[in-house]
Amino acid sequence: MFVDRVTVEVEAGKGGDGCVSFRREKFVPKGGPDGGDGGNGGSVIVSAEAGVDSLAVLVHRKHWRAKSGVPGGGSNRHGASAEDLNIRVPPGTLVIDAQGGFVLKDLATAGASVVAAQGGRGGKGNTRFKSATNQAPREATRGGPAEKRRVTLELKVIADVGLLGKPNAGKSTLLSRVSRARPEIADYPFTTKIPNLGIVQVDMDRSLVMADIPGLIAGAHAGAGLGHDFLRHVERTRVLVHLVEPMPMDGSDPLENYRSIRAELEQYDVDLADRAELVAVSKAELPGAEEIRLRLAEEMGCEVLMFSSVTGQGLNDLIHRTSALLAEQPQPS
Repeated sequence: MFVDRVTVEVEAGKGGDGCVSFRREKFVPKGGPDGGDGGNGGSVIVSAEAGVDSLAVLVHRKHWRAKSGVPGGGSNRHGASAEDLNIRVPPGTLVIDAQGGFVLKDLATAGASVVAAQGGRGGKGNTRFKSATNQAPREATRGGPAEKRRVTLELKVIADVGLLGKPNAGKSTLLSRVSRARPEIADYPFTTKIPNLGIVQVDMDRSLVMADIPGLIAGAHAGAGLGHDFLRHVERTRVLVHLVEPMPMDGSDPLENYRSIRAELEQYDVDLADRAELVAVSKAELPGAEEIRLRLAEEMGCEVLMFSSVTGQGLNDLIHRTSALLAEQPQPS
């Protein structure tokens, strides 16, 4: 099961209390204070790890609680500190404070981490308060309180190239032809309901990560259809490849379909509308594909590619053009 958004409650461990104790041994009439410090409570840490590709494991565990520190003891025995609790998430996950709505950290790369809930500090034993004027202190401090909060974990797929297009435009078929990804493919709309990633080998030295992302419909920027579930994953891509189907099953105009998706991108995020883009007519084996390509090229004032995932026509050209455009884009910070 692919899950890309989940809200959980995280609670750190409380710090262990400091101890009030005095050394009492035979023949040692003035042993003095020997109360140890309490241990620190465990923190809850969210870390991005390579190999984790979904937030599904968090769906069935909504409460994450670290252990508390052990109280201090006599004979200057310090309490043990609790281990931190680590929540593993995929690279590309945003950690958001659910109540405040602000981003704690963007875990964009593997190895990045953030403390979602800080463990309480251990309390001080009465040994800490011994001085020349206070040789028998009877005070100690309590362990620090545990931090608690609700966090929303939101995954934005990290891909170099995102495939745009109306439902059934041929995105899944293209990805299956140019990579080893095996997305679900059928001749009806919305076959793809979750993002699929594939590594495309351009040549011996170059490769790119391509994402087949669920199709858009009118009103997606406001959450209609797959709405934000689609657009969220487009945000991290550096190049967009927009596929236009020459003969849509619903009888709609291919050029109007292209304009519709461009409008949705712009209304969701102006930066997305300015993202580097290649436009290609899919299903070149169908009659009328060349006519649609020419109409698009005339309207856009630039070259429009054409390919067929069935016959292989134009696939190599599409991949090399995409790779060349990707090389021109700045690396993400």
